Amino acid sequence: MNVVTDRASDAQRRAPTYQVLVDDIKALGVEQVFGLMSDDTAVFATALDSSGIRFYGARHENNAIAMAEGFSYATGGLGVAVIGRGPATANGLHASTYASRAGSRVLIISGDAATSGQANGIGPDYKSFSAQSVLTAAGIHSFTATSPATARGALADAAAAALQGGAAALLLPVNVQLADMVLNGDAGASPSPKRDRPPQAPQPQAIEAAAALLRQSRKPVILAGLGAHRAGAKAELEQLADRIGALLVTSARGKDMFRGHPANLGIVGSFSHSAARRMIDQADCVLVFGAGLNLLTMSFGHSLPKVPLIQVDSDRGHIGRWHPADVAVVGDARLAAQALLEALPPGSNVDRPFRSDETFRFLSEFDIARDFEPASTARTVDPRGLGVALEKLLPANRNLVYDAGNFLGIVPYLSVPGPGHFKLTSDFASIGLGFGTALGVAKARPDETTVLVIGDGGFLMTMGELETVVREDLPLVVVLMNDCAYGAELHFLKMRDLPVAKSVFPDVDYAPIAEAFGFQAATIRSLDDLQKLGPLLAKPDGPLFLDCKLNAAIAAPFMSEIHEFETRKH
Repeated sequence: MNVVTDRASDAQRRAPTYQVLVDDIKALGVEQVFGLMSDDTAVFATALDSSGIRFYGARHENNAIAMAEGFSYATGGLGVAVIGRGPATANGLHASTYASRAGSRVLIISGDAATSGQANGIGPDYKSFSAQSVLTAAGIHSFTATSPATARGALADAAAAALQGGAAALLLPVNVQLADMVLNGDAGASPSPKRDRPPQAPQPQAIEAAAALLRQSRKPVILAGLGAHRAGAKAELEQLADRIGALLVTSARGKDMFRGHPANLGIVGSFSHSAARRMIDQADCVLVFGAGLNLLTMSFGHSLPKVPLIQVDSDRGHIGRWHPADVAVVGDARLAAQALLEALPPGSNVDRPFRSDETFRFLSEFDIARDFEPASTARTVDPRGLGVALEKLLPANRNLVYDAGNFLGIVPYLSVPGPGHFKLTSDFASIGLGFGTALGVAKARPDETTVLVIGDGGFLMTMGELETVVREDLPLVVVLMNDCAYGAELHFLKMRDLPVAKSVFPDVDYAPIAEAFGFQAATIRSLDDLQKLGPLLAKPDGPLFLDCKLNAAIAAPFMSEIHEFETRKH
């Protein structure tokens, strides 16, 4: 720390507040931050980089914050974003809300207006913006360093809040950053965020109520979500399924948790394939671990039969939030699975039709590539066929990050090693946040291939980050799902027999643009075009960009579900 001895006392030292905060951030174990510096955070950002904390600069504040969120998601640690005040904070509000709702550990540090001003001073302040009020209204915990004396405490509180899950913001007024902080004796303790609470064991009464239902079940289904994955419950859930004769299925965010298990049905709901839908319809009991049962998991109310449902979640407020639960079990997914294994000894379910040779043969012979009738044209590809082909061509050890849009119909056709390698970015029901998130994931996992799947609408909102990929040397494969339209809106209008012209755009070739930024790039108008890139896709060497021209007539299954739901509501 660069300190100056106070002449008044050898026990007192002074240092710029921004430098003290930099040292405290370093003491948290932070080795990189993401951001877009402004005049009010430029000194702070430079000090971070000079201290050995690498500063990765984005081209838009939303993407800088999304980068921090993607990094946190991929590492489980703290992702830090540094942006400016006023318009910069407003620019980043979209991603700040997304990061908060995603539940990742993200600390957003932004500049703020000086804590005091004088009447009749020079003005106006064109950056004036009530950041504390706006961020609080958006549900983001916000802390302001009102003086050098309170700055370290504000940082510690903000970091602690972020580490509990969800975004937290630290506002640093410019005059506070640049003022000297008086350090009395020792520099003081570094921020010490709260530790995660130990996993909670379920109540025996709740376990017995669940076990009583399962003892009567002939065709149970176990549904696992991201919460079950984070609890490390995979082995216990597979063992429980084997014991009670259950089939295994996941939410979208739990994708491929049970990949390779003979009783695996893949994803339930809007991203389901036909074999999963057929088998789930036969279930007589559903046991849910760490899944929220949102509208896509439930196919807007149609994915699960009307049978007894047991819901296990570590958060009592999540149980029954989106779909009624007949039995509630509050506790850690892994501990709950273990307790059920103890309550249901071997032989608890002798009649096991879901584990018959016929069932296993049906599942083993199912081929998702035959689950649709290909509909490519002379100049476009069927997005489902594209997914089937990419599944074979891309490295198996991959991370998939999806922006949002109609192209999400490709989700069932591309696998990942497990839920921790699959990232949806639609927590704020938006497009345009996938690019930044993918950059954060790529930074966190440089030895794995990170694939961004994004539509042309979201891409055009964030195209400037092509330069960030090359400048910061971040390994990334961009699969542009280019239907030359706002695809979701196109089908939304079609289903209502309304004009679609304003949702359709010219066929622009983006590959040369990506090449200009330093990508290897190709335009894909047929599966033959894609196959020619096989060696490059198998082992990408540097950033790669594929402009995949899609048949815009193909709607994702959830589009008809949305239409049916909206029609039903009215």
